[in-house]
Amino acid sequence: MAENPVRFGIIGCAKIATKVARAINLAPNSLLYAVGSRSIDKAKNFAIVNGLSDAVKLYGSYDQVLDDPCVDIVYLPLPTSLHVHWAVLAARKKKHLLLEKPTALDVTELDRILEACESNGVQFMDGSMWLHHPRTVKMKEMLFDSGLFGQVHLIHSTSTSMGMTEFFENNIRVKADLDALGALGDLGWYCIGATLWSKNYKLPTSVTALPDTIKNSDGVILSCTASLHYDDGDQPTEKSATVIIHCSFLSYTCTDLSISASKGSLHLKDFIIPFQEDSAIFNYTLDAKLVDLHIGWNIVKPEKVVVDCELPQEAYMVQELARIVEGIKKSGCRPDSKWPEISRKTQLVMDAIKQSVDLGCKPVCLTEN
Repeated sequence: MAENPVRFGIIGCAKIATKVARAINLAPNSLLYAVGSRSIDKAKNFAIVNGLSDAVKLYGSYDQVLDDPCVDIVYLPLPTSLHVHWAVLAARKKKHLLLEKPTALDVTELDRILEACESNGVQFMDGSMWLHHPRTVKMKEMLFDSGLFGQVHLIHSTSTSMGMTEFFENNIRVKADLDALGALGDLGWYCIGATLWSKNYKLPTSVTALPDTIKNSDGVILSCTASLHYDDGDQPTEKSATVIIHCSFLSYTCTDLSISASKGSLHLKDFIIPFQEDSAIFNYTLDAKLVDLHIGWNIVKPEKVVVDCELPQEAYMVQELARIVEGIKKSGCRPDSKWPEISRKTQLVMDAIKQSVDLGCKPVCLTEN
């Protein structure tokens, strides 16, 4: 534990908050300082269930957490429909912000949050924990070595999780007034994020939802597939790329990511949450070809890379945010603009997919703005 750890406050006792509370306590430069819920009884129950220290302050309202001068960062796992109100209020109270994904119902709402953060000099980061895993860092080093993989041409990303009867009846992620984006927001956010990451955060040229979208009676998306197209200029055979993403509450758990490039390919089956916390793997193949008569492959076989890690990926996320905030507090550094930019581009693509769904699967063009 650092001598003066950055102090976190949690607003809302959602299930995901349990994982992040654990991560805050595991990260060496952070401390879980306060938890706030809509009632003091809910906050106390959260503390008991998660074995929190008696030193953690418990509040019976969200405002009390924001009004505590000792809280440096607020983690906000509330339903998406509540994000803009509480995130803007947190920024105005000079609290740095870790916001669960999806960040907002649309980019207009997100812009209000980001403007509040910028004008108040506070750091913004969304809860895409997989971006902070050492495996992701290693994959990026290899993927962006043009001499190794070459030009990325095809990305296929899937995030599915089978909901049971109780889920479809009561979960906030299928309620239009709480999380109206449904599977697209909850699961598709990761697929979109993986696409943008693979393309070094360049926006696709156009987005088209495929005609397999399934909604519930509230109009919330339960399953969705979309095609994203990149066309980078005068030589489409060298610079174009196609992306297929699929997200669904109607299929059993699958978190595949496959990237095909001009010189090789990269594959992993657990890109969002690794199969185990202390190590993660990915496979890649370079210069693979079929032998004569196409009766087999050449001697090139997929290579497995194992990446060990000392912390869970959520703790790496917390550690990075705390590091940035410590620099702002002690050295007067400016907030890191990378993280809000990543979130905003992810939101833009998600909005475009939603718009294409609403337009009956017509293409939607995107621009860098």
